[in-house]
Amino acid sequence: MTKDFKGKLFVFSAPSGSGKTTIVRHLLKQERFNLEFSISATSREARGEEKDGIDYYFISAKEFIQKIKNDEFLEWEEVYRDNFYGTLKTEVERIWAKGKHVIFDIDVAGGLRIKKKFPKETLAVFVKPPSIDELKIRLKKRSTESEDKINMRIAKASVELATAPQFDKIIKNYDLDIALKEAEELVGNFLASRITSNEEE
Repeated sequence: MTKDFKGKLFVFSAPSGSGKTTIVRHLLKQERFNLEFSISATSREARGEEKDGIDYYFISAKEFIQKIKNDEFLEWEEVYRDNFYGTLKTEVERIWAKGKHVIFDIDVAGGLRIKKKFPKETLAVFVKPPSIDELKIRLKKRSTESEDKINMRIAKASVELATAPQFDKIIKNYDLDIALKEAEELVGNFLASRITSNEEE
């Protein structure tokens, strides 16, 4: 693999509870795709069994803001007050250096920013839940957040659903098995396509 390898980027975005994380984990198990997960940085506390450097890079809000000032992020978002998420530039460089393609499980706004910065290299996929009501049921089943936090996520989901047409593809997650097959087809087809603007002999 050449030192200058520039892989493809697969962005999966959706409202919380839509099933995008399940889809991303499934795709990572498909060795033929040669994917590696882009670990996001966040200023929030770890939940449940989440581990630093595996699920997220957990850093303080103060450190996150300093990294923003240092232009260390490919994209970042203050999702809720003092609750930041972002993709460090070094994370994509780390994965490309291994000769792998990058897959993201990130916020809708962040996903669109990556697509804007790497328009030809990125396949941006929006995962759509069956309904807002179903979304609320899924979030409650997680039992990781308060009722107020769930209501905040539901309000945000309504706004995020309106951005779906800005993505390259939409997967409607009514049936998980069908959604997984659809995701595999999308990734496989995009990997098979050529990026003419970046290919050098």
